[in-house]
Amino acid sequence: MTTAIIKQKLHNYLEVADSKKLKALYTIIEDIVEDSSPEYSKELKANLNKRTTDLKLGKARTVSANESKKRIQNIIRAPK
Repeated sequence: MTTAIIKQKLHNYLEVADSKKLKALYTIIEDIVEDSSPEYSKELKANLNKRTTDLKLGKARTVSANESKKRIQNIIRAPK
């Protein structure tokens, strides 16, 4: 069974599992889940919130994936 199938089966199960089973599963994997959750500083959260707001208000300038790829390629090719 592939990882993708396992993830989908677990996701589907978690959507319908009763509270008791969810709590039991979480107890088993709690340390792993907590260790994998990133900790964001207040500064980073504020910065991300500002960027999101600017994007929603049309104040942020965005570029397409193709434009980003071109820029990265130019940086890679630039003489050092």
